[in-house]
Amino acid sequence: MPLFQRVSQYTLVRYILASVGALAVDIGSFLALLSFGVPAVAASALGYALGIAAHWLLSSRAVFADSVAQTGPARVRQQALFVGSALVGLAITTVVVGAMAHLGLDPRLAKILAIVLSFAATWVLRKQVVFRA
Repeated sequence: MPLFQRVSQYTLVRYILASVGALAVDIGSFLALLSFGVPAVAASALGYALGIAAHWLLSSRAVFADSVAQTGPARVRQQALFVGSALVGLAITTVVVGAMAHLGLDPRLAKILAIVLSFAATWVLRKQVVFRA
């Protein structure tokens, strides 16, 4: 079996790729909105929201497709849990960057650490709660 096919069988690898795609949507839309003169806070919030939407699409179709609720209340509940997990990631990012910046540490390094911690938390929440079989 070719390497790509073997690697794509692992849920975590697919999740990492979905996360990279969602981050690209988030950052890309943030930068595009800034270039159109949208204030930074609004551009950041909109970019993050678009990133969440992209992550849902990628996760529900390519990462956890076998455990996505079909329709109705179960699907809405799952989507709400997904958004909730994204908000947990946002909270982790905010606390880590804020705390490290308060300590006088480089905010770029804080953001990298926050991304790692947020990724780990959302991975566990999504695997164990949102898309639990």
